[in-house]
Amino acid sequence: MLDREGFRPNVGIILLNQRNQVFWGKRIRSHSWQFPQGGIDRGETPEQAMYRELHEEVGLMPEHVSIVARTRDWLRYEVPDRFIRRDARGHYKGQKQIWYLLRLVAQDWHLNLRATSHPEFDAWRWHDYWVPLDVVVEFKRGVYEMALTELARYLPRTEHRNRYLRGAGRQRGMDDGPHPAYSGGAPPCMELPPGASFDPDPQGDLRASDSNHVDTPRPL
Repeated sequence: MLDREGFRPNVGIILLNQRNQVFWGKRIRSHSWQFPQGGIDRGETPEQAMYRELHEEVGLMPEHVSIVARTRDWLRYEVPDRFIRRDARGHYKGQKQIWYLLRLVAQDWHLNLRATSHPEFDAWRWHDYWVPLDVVVEFKRGVYEMALTELARYLPRTEHRNRYLRGAGRQRGMDDGPHPAYSGGAPPCMELPPGASFDPDPQGDLRASDSNHVDTPRPL
């Protein structure tokens, strides 16, 4: 479902814990990290799509969260041609998103990366609100900055600062160890940021593939 300009309607989710840290997920078969997001199906409202994606990607139900805020307008990003399927080139341009700021009101052991048979993430962690944009796929970084900046006004004043972590500063605000819900270490060949948690087998039949295809959108 594309609009007249070639953008697919989509929702993004920034999930807060009680310390105003955000859920930060590592995309499966990739070294990039991101927030949960997904397309809006025909007939869905953005809020309905948000709750569906919340369950599909991180296993949470509506009763596990409360809505703090959402962006007022659509935020858009264009997808480079090399990430677009050949049959979609020429009419698919990118994504337009409504971003939701949610607060987790349940225990974080309710988080489940394998709520469906097609997981989006193979690791997750809690991170300071101002996430490291250098580990986000490049063409999404502008939207992340806009969404985080617009929604930051709803955070406590002590967290309201526009400081994106980059390079060596990436370790600030990271927890000391893996999340207790996911025990077991990552394979030696996988490099995760300090404090990252690893889900050892998010989908048994998935094999590693070229990371250039990881962020390929799924246009209609």
